[in-house]
Amino acid sequence: MKNSVILLKALLLSTSRKNIYRHTTDRKKRRKIISNTIGMLCLYLMLVVYCIAMCAGYGTYGMIEAIPATCALTISILAFLFTFFKTNGYLFHFREYDMLMSLPFEARTIAGCKFLYMYIESLPWYGCISIAMLIGYGLYAHPPVSVYPLWLILSLFLPVIPMLAAAFAGFLIAKISSGFRKTTLIQTILTFLFVIFCFSLRFIIDDLFRNEKIQATLESSSEITSKAAGIYLPAAWFAAAVTRHDILSACLLILASVFLFAGIFYVIGIFYRGINSALNAHAAAKEYTLSSQRQHSPVVAIALKEWKRMSGSTSYLVNCALGEILSAILGIATILIGFDRIIAVVTNGAPLDTSMLQPAIPFIIYFFIGMIATTVCSPSLEGKNYWIIRSLPIEMKTVYQGKMLFNMVLSVPFMAFSTLCLCISAKVPAVNTFMYLVLGFALCAFSTSWGCVCGIRHMRLDWENEIEVIKQSSAVAIYMLPNMFIVMGLTVLVVFLGLRISHILLAAAFTLTAALLALLSYLTVMRLAKRKSP
Repeated sequence: MKNSVILLKALLLSTSRKNIYRHTTDRKKRRKIISNTIGMLCLYLMLVVYCIAMCAGYGTYGMIEAIPATCALTISILAFLFTFFKTNGYLFHFREYDMLMSLPFEARTIAGCKFLYMYIESLPWYGCISIAMLIGYGLYAHPPVSVYPLWLILSLFLPVIPMLAAAFAGFLIAKISSGFRKTTLIQTILTFLFVIFCFSLRFIIDDLFRNEKIQATLESSSEITSKAAGIYLPAAWFAAAVTRHDILSACLLILASVFLFAGIFYVIGIFYRGINSALNAHAAAKEYTLSSQRQHSPVVAIALKEWKRMSGSTSYLVNCALGEILSAILGIATILIGFDRIIAVVTNGAPLDTSMLQPAIPFIIYFFIGMIATTVCSPSLEGKNYWIIRSLPIEMKTVYQGKMLFNMVLSVPFMAFSTLCLCISAKVPAVNTFMYLVLGFALCAFSTSWGCVCGIRHMRLDWENEIEVIKQSSAVAIYMLPNMFIVMGLTVLVVFLGLRISHILLAAAFTLTAALLALLSYLTVMRLAKRKSP
């Protein structure tokens, strides 16, 4: 335990922005840390307001008793997703592996500390959800005073079990892929298959309920929460502990978290060195063949460099190409199953005229395509190579143009394919389909240029692990969360306006707006490119 505390403290201090701010003399770095902190606080505040508003909705309709289980499930889902996408870069095949393994620590101690580091780094997100829902629950349920400390204490253990499940899934993927020569390809395929399975799990469970005639239709969100809590025991334990003061449930949650942590990392510790050694050996044993060289313009050459960077990193590929893959799956599903049937499944059979949803097709696709842009991460991923790029006879605006070109080449084909599939399945007129494609292109351009603005303004070059840039950076959070909330709001707005305005005029108006925002973002990138340092 003493060794674990020492190693964990060293990991935290080496990456702590507070520690960097305290000891650095670079004013520019200090200002950047302050601006990043303010940006993250704004995002935390948005999350708190959203959770309190959700609790207010539950309380208004008399479903406040569903809040504890909803809180537990929300934290658990986020913890699983955050950890799963970070496992490959934090637990396996990370840059400082040789340095850490040379220290006098056991393999399971190092793996466990890296896990705890992920837990502590993500804790503010879980804390915002927990505290906000506790406030909403307290305002409407008026629980005893003892519920408040019990809620907060148990909230610290809620993310542990889903994080352990995600870490173990990542361990199995790494174990399987370590036996193959093309580890990046195998890890990427296995990760995508696992993610797709997780997304479809909800429909699988719903189908099982219907086949067993347990309940034909889940009529409200509180019933959905109750069903999920009945399946996922930690959520049920948390809800029982805070609503019925069940001490046994509280003890089960705590003990299950502790024993699962010890058991899983005992198993991981046995294979830890072998997996990392195999992954590093495969990476070092890549074969290179001499072939004829092609001449490209600087912009195209940088775009090709970005492709090689992405195809060589499982974390980068999975996180930044996941939206495109999901959009393609959605498009294929609409062709095979039908637009009407998919809408019926999503809305649980609610009577709805699907023609009114046609104007929302570009925004539905953009919700996936614009989930994360490569331009958000790519400026920071240069890391120590940034100064090599600065020394080349290439202007920085050319570098950023190449990075933006790569994201457009990656996102536009998937956007066009998915939009065409949805339009064909929904029987959208040809003129409307063309306008939706133009709108989708404008949205991709906005996502690319605005992502580049976020990536440059919040560039971080002193990272030790690429996951810190791909998943945990301020640039990703500032781009992704507001973008997702705004897209959801625009989807509702465009459906509402589509009942009163011609769909073609509506698409044209949003196209002009998206194109203008993309142009302003692009000009901002060109202005930021003139700076000599990030």
